[in-house]
Order: sequence, then structure tokens, then C-alpha cells
Amino acid sequence: MIRQLLLGTFCLAQFSFAYAKEIPDNSNTTASYATFQKVPKTVIIKTKKFKIRIDKQPNGKYLYQSWNANSKITAKPSMIISDGELIPDGSGGNYYISFSNAGHTYQVWRNYLTDSAKKAPYTLTVTDENDREVVREDGQIVKN
Repeated sequence: MIRQLLLGTFCLAQFSFAYAKEIPDNSNTTASYATFQKVPKTVIIKTKKFKIRIDKQPNGKYLYQSWNANSKITAKPSMIISDGELIPDGSGGNYYISFSNAGHTYQVWRNYLTDSAKKAPYTLTVTDENDREVVREDGQIVKN
């Protein structure tokens, strides 16, 4: 009886090793960061002047679409920028998605950790080719 128990345990251990899979450590990639922080695949944000929709694309990059704040989201977007990149900001969960278009940099910041409970969940910043900030608007989630 003990022999059968030991043989069974030995066989089980062998099968476990044979089918074990090593999980790669991707802790320094934005893809694993996005999974850890639960970055939504689609988010719609409304600022004072704009409605912004950000979608994660199949290639892992992000798509930025914007409309006038009074426009319907079903209308044709006034601006579309592809190939946005998710950039972590510290270890507290904040991040931003950065887009480039015609010398301007568009950043949509996700504000998890802030110095005020009244801080908006998102902030849009736009800088020109000389790194001067031309737009800074807080935004609320319309759809997540």
C-alpha cells in the first residue's frame, strides 16, 4: 500500500513538472502596468471645451478622438490621433496617455492619487512644439 502511494505521488510530481509553465516577468512593460492598474479599454471624458474618447487598439497603442463639448459623440470627430502610448507616473496608480500631432503633445492624465479629494479624475494637457502649455483642462468621466 505504501509503495502504491509513493508511486502515485512520484507520478503526480513528474506530470506537474512536465506541464509546468514558466511565467515571464514583464514587470517593466506598460502592458503589464496597464493590466495591473486596470486601464479601461475605452473611456470618454468631458472637459469644459472638449469631449475626448480614448480607445485601446489591438496593437496595444491608444487612439485619441475629440469633439467640441457641445457636439454629439456620434458625429465625426474634429481630431483623431493614433499611436498613443501609456506612461506610468509613479507607483500609486497615476498614469497618462501621450499622443503627438503636428508638433503638439496631447496628454490625458489619470489622477488616482492627488493632494485634494476634489481633484478631477482626468486632466487634458496640450503643449506646443516649444513645450509651452497651451491647454490644461480637468475632465469628468462620461463613460468608462
